[in-house]
Amino acid sequence: MNDAPIGIFDSGMGGLTVMRALAARLPDERFLYLGDTARLPYGTKSAETVRRYALQAAQALTARGVKLLVVACNTASVSLPALQEALAPLPVIGVIEPGAQAALKAAPNGPIAVIATEGTVKGGAYVRSIQAHRQTPVVQQACPLFVPMAEEGLIDGPIADAVAHRYLDPLMATMPRPRALVLGCTHFPVLKNVVARAVGDDVTLVDSAATTAVAVAQLLEERGLARRTKSTEPQCFLATDSPDRFARVGEIFLGKAIDPGSVELVDLQ
Repeated sequence: MNDAPIGIFDSGMGGLTVMRALAARLPDERFLYLGDTARLPYGTKSAETVRRYALQAAQALTARGVKLLVVACNTASVSLPALQEALAPLPVIGVIEPGAQAALKAAPNGPIAVIATEGTVKGGAYVRSIQAHRQTPVVQQACPLFVPMAEEGLIDGPIADAVAHRYLDPLMATMPRPRALVLGCTHFPVLKNVVARAVGDDVTLVDSAATTAVAVAQLLEERGLARRTKSTEPQCFLATDSPDRFARVGEIFLGKAIDPGSVELVDLQ
């Protein structure tokens, strides 16, 4: 199993920020990424629908022999217990718990701010995860325009700055002022510079992609699943719609070009 790929899935292309962080942390590993682009966004769907979609995506990846599954979608993390039960003994890890722990480390006494999609904010997963460890004050803000901005490449400049201030100024005006801010959507790391300018240098940004990569590396070592030799095989991508668009837009999140020929169209239903 050590040579098997790590499976990653998201509702679209935002989870490629997680794959990017994983590849940087684990350069010897091979990855298989699935973006459910036909049914995005998950953030506006009911919890039951998201659980069904998440299980279908997970089953598509496990059918291809992955050794570990990363749920690289904050909204789909509500499905984590169901996925862990259904796929046992396959290790399944989400992005929320690593992000919550990193936020507590950055701001032990809070307050902690979380920005995410509407679905993630309404679900309250970060609040529950953070406060399960410590009763730290948590404030949340949905930033729905950040997702289409990221996918259109509007990740810097006056439009991005204006939208960031629209969402973040009221959040930062809460008292006491947040000391850490969680980028609670996998699209948001590409907007990190814009967010940092809006909130100021005194607020620590917590990138859930980077913290998840650390957690995955630890889990691989604990389970004895780390690859022992560097993979020479190309990374593979699955998309449920528009492989060409996936390759074009995905470059923004992965940080490098994606060969359209490496993106396979799949049907999860």
